[in-house]
Amino acid sequence: MPLTGIRVLDFGRYIAGPYCAALLGDYGADVIRIEAPGGNDDRYTVPVADDGSGAMFMQMNRGKRCLTLKPGTPEGREIVRRLVETADVVVANLPHDALIKLGLDYDSLSAINPRIILATASAFGSTGPLAKNVGFDAVGQAMSGAVHLTGTPDQPYRAQVNYVDFGTALHTAFGVMVALREREVTGKGQCVSGSLLGTALAMTNSLSIDHALNGIERQPIGNRSFSSGPTDIFRTRDGWIVTQIVGGGIFARWARLVGRPGLIDDPLYASDISRGDNGEELSVIMQQWCIGRTSAEAIAELGTARVPAAPVLKSGEALAQPQVASMGLVEPVNYPGAVHDIPMIRSPIALSGSDKPAPARAPTVGEHSDAILAEAGYDADAISALRAQNII
Repeated sequence: MPLTGIRVLDFGRYIAGPYCAALLGDYGADVIRIEAPGGNDDRYTVPVADDGSGAMFMQMNRGKRCLTLKPGTPEGREIVRRLVETADVVVANLPHDALIKLGLDYDSLSAINPRIILATASAFGSTGPLAKNVGFDAVGQAMSGAVHLTGTPDQPYRAQVNYVDFGTALHTAFGVMVALREREVTGKGQCVSGSLLGTALAMTNSLSIDHALNGIERQPIGNRSFSSGPTDIFRTRDGWIVTQIVGGGIFARWARLVGRPGLIDDPLYASDISRGDNGEELSVIMQQWCIGRTSAEAIAELGTARVPAAPVLKSGEALAQPQVASMGLVEPVNYPGAVHDIPMIRSPIALSGSDKPAPARAPTVGEHSDAILAEAGYDADAISALRAQNII
């Protein structure tokens, strides 16, 4: 596997750090999740197993080994030192002050191992007036302009999916790969820093460019798009579908499909932006077409016309699609105390020349502590003493 031989110490919490480490583990890295004795809080969000481990934990920590540890104690610091000596990457989405307090800042880590790569992710970075503030995904969504444009003029909405956290993890994992490549040349590690605000602003950058150059403050318009049309969500006889009509060719195919070919040459709809500006009428036309059809019928006709469309599915329906099975995205894994196999989706990127390791479940609390400490040079008596002191 591409990352076989790379060891990652994961001090991450919730999504941004743990998912970054999970992506590295998907391609062969040995990822050691370090939790407090008894488990971190993020282990128990939305419980799905008898031990209280949650759905998010299962996804973020697939295929990792788990060491329980109090890294702030003298004994814990010594364990961390030994592990850092043999590690390639440390992932820690903790505030900068917390990194320093725990000795997980880059200066402290590189003094132990000059080849170490530290991957951090915070809400606002390490400098500036908000650097010491903490935050979760919704903070990035709100401060990027995305929440303002979602919903209606009298009620903005945040996205339920934590895309800022996931985007930060993806950016950080990309940064780790760049740093590993650079280390091949220089022999030295470096610090890779990501932030929720930076990710969120990167994802909404086209909106800020639009405002800076056109001077337009876009307003929320429900599920329509200001830059294309008819891009919207429509009710059918038995549910809902979404269309995203972008580009003149697709718009022409759509207009013919719904029996309105005259729209193709109408100057009101001559471009994507003009179709967005005048999208309300287009949505009305599309809604009239959809309401007489079931979702399946509408999707079939739109698909035949090569017009982008999809059904609006519930969580329980999403993985049951034949397309998902055909793509091999779901990899069932067992977890002790779960009522059935967990439908795991790892990195959805395929490499033609490399396989991913076989899927493996998330670890139970401290499941691999003894093995990891033995690898670090501790004998059975020393491990028992650490456990008696509640260090592990």
